Amino acid sequence: MLFVYRVTAGQEKVVAEMLSRKIKKDKLAIFSIAVFEDLKGYMIAEALDEVAIRQAGMKIPYIKGVLAKTMAMPEIETLIESAKPAVLLITIGDIVELVSGPFKGEKAKVVRIDEGKEEVTVELTEVAVPIPVTVKANTIRVYQKVEDR
Repeated sequence: MLFVYRVTAGQEKVVAEMLSRKIKKDKLAIFSIAVFEDLKGYMIAEALDEVAIRQAGMKIPYIKGVLAKTMAMPEIETLIESAKPAVLLITIGDIVELVSGPFKGEKAKVVRIDEGKEEVTVELTEVAVPIPVTVKANTIRVYQKVEDR
């Protein structure tokens, strides 16, 4: 059965790590934990019953509770499909816009892609000297594809 934890937004990965340690230490019947970037404030866990889920979540900071309704597998499949890495949508030569960080709003050209780390190296285009900057793929937005130019 799939259960949903309500957690403090932005703390999902921290909670997943703490929960994982507690599950191993107490040998609880929880089989998997899933954290999705698109699902802020929630975590999904697979377990035999609600007792194990509630027991695992006790005294872990940032967990606000467990939703009363369980999830079905088809509901989570759409989340898994939408969680494809942003790097797959980017190609070398694309013009992108940085959407966060110190260069927010700047346009840049993609010069290198590291799929393993989900990082992209870009050169800022609207500056006197091209500056290579390595950023996470989810902090940029494709402005113009290389094929469209």
